[in-house]
Amino acid sequence: QVQLVESGGGLVQPGGSLRLSCGAPGSIFSTYAMGWYRQPPGKQRELVAQFTSSDIANYADSVKGRFTISTDNAKNTVYLQMNSLIPEDTAVYYCNARRLFGTLWRLYWGQGTQVTVSS
Repeated sequence: QVQLVESGGGLVQPGGSLRLSCGAPGSIFSTYAMGWYRQPPGKQRELVAQFTSSDIANYADSVKGRFTISTDNAKNTVYLQMNSLIPEDTAVYYCNARRLFGTLWRLYWGQGTQVTVSS
């Protein structure tokens, strides 16, 4: 059972910042592309930021310029730095690891961490 362990969520005021962390087993971290998704209340899960297999970071338009995805290879950890938060960023945030085997994607998800942006 592969476990991705997230932390760092919480309640923050509009304009504030949070940093989410996600630890993964080394065998996953070194061979899968890591990313972050979120699920706002009453909506479907959506991409926030994702590394490609070429280590290029892609971002949702709604977070470009405000969020940054990064990794610490020594700690097998992926981060999501979130700045200038707005209420629309309120969601459960999920860490994701993905890898393409032929034509099939293998996906792993974390348990999710709640981020609430409110005054």
